[in-house]
Amino acid sequence: MSVRLRLALSYAAFLMVAGALLIAVVWVFLLRYVPEQAVTVSGDAVPGGGPGLFIPGRSDLWRAFAPKAALALGFLLLFGLAGGWLLAGRMLAPLQRITEASRTAGSGSLSHRIALPGRQDEFRELADAFDVMLDRLEVHVAQQRRFAANASHELRTPLATSQALLDVARQDPPDDPRELVDRLHAVNARAIDLTEELLLLSRADQRSFLRERVDLSLLAEEATETLLASAERRGVSLETSGDVTPAVGSRALLLQMITNLVHNAIVHNLPSGGAVQVRTAALKGSVVVTVENTGEVLDPERVPTFTEPFQRGTARVHGDQAGVGLGLAIVESIVRAHDGHLALSPRADGGLRVVVRLPAAPPRTDR
Repeated sequence: MSVRLRLALSYAAFLMVAGALLIAVVWVFLLRYVPEQAVTVSGDAVPGGGPGLFIPGRSDLWRAFAPKAALALGFLLLFGLAGGWLLAGRMLAPLQRITEASRTAGSGSLSHRIALPGRQDEFRELADAFDVMLDRLEVHVAQQRRFAANASHELRTPLATSQALLDVARQDPPDDPRELVDRLHAVNARAIDLTEELLLLSRADQRSFLRERVDLSLLAEEATETLLASAERRGVSLETSGDVTPAVGSRALLLQMITNLVHNAIVHNLPSGGAVQVRTAALKGSVVVTVENTGEVLDPERVPTFTEPFQRGTARVHGDQAGVGLGLAIVESIVRAHDGHLALSPRADGGLRVVVRLPAAPPRTDR
């Protein structure tokens, strides 16, 4: 049976039970005062004289009352079925709209919304939650499609370059193959870097990692020491400061997060005389890592797009130190996997400020 039919039967059964209870009340509290047998009173016993009286007994009244009670119960049954069917239809109408929206979404169209009108009740909350889910799914699917298209394009570039180099070498073999080998090695290394970055991004999105207590201030120092030589080659000064910032998560992923931020700050900086500042702070219930760098003045409208895959600073350019365009995208995925928040904002005098806020680790308990 459908839910609508079950509800209609439930309404009808409720009315039948209510009617039966009313009949029982009449029987128990009214008919019990009626004599069991009929009584006939002669005229002499009537004050003032007159004709005799016939007082029906309980059985007489029941025989007169039972057919009417049966008709009333039958009416209640029909009324309960009809009224219950209509009421159930009105009650379940929002579910029908949600079902149609689910089928539409299942067919691949995520642009449809329920937009259920009316007061804020359980069905409205369900419809609004479903609309929010569709919004997130639509954004996620659009991001995945753009990511797949960009990844395919980025992976095709080194493969096509390798194919072109090999075709040229096959048609006109070089006298010294070392240059060809070096170029193929560089192209292959770029393809490997891109593949590893894609795997790291997938790992962060799936949250498939072990969680442990990590001090972000130590990770910041480790990341700056690793990238110090690269900063010196580009004439960029590195400064690290801050408090002990204990968090819970993957040490490898959090180190990768800070390394990506510092590397991005070094690469997208002034041609010379640039600076990068890395600060850590422990707040109530959270820890914060802030990475700031000097550089050109950024458009505030373009800054939020930097976390999209394959966006390299202010333009999609390939350089020796530009990476594969997944740095901030990986940072955002790692932050999201650790239930944190990532905020990007341009600095007034040029450059970028990146703030990562993560939940603080619970205090240690001495046993």
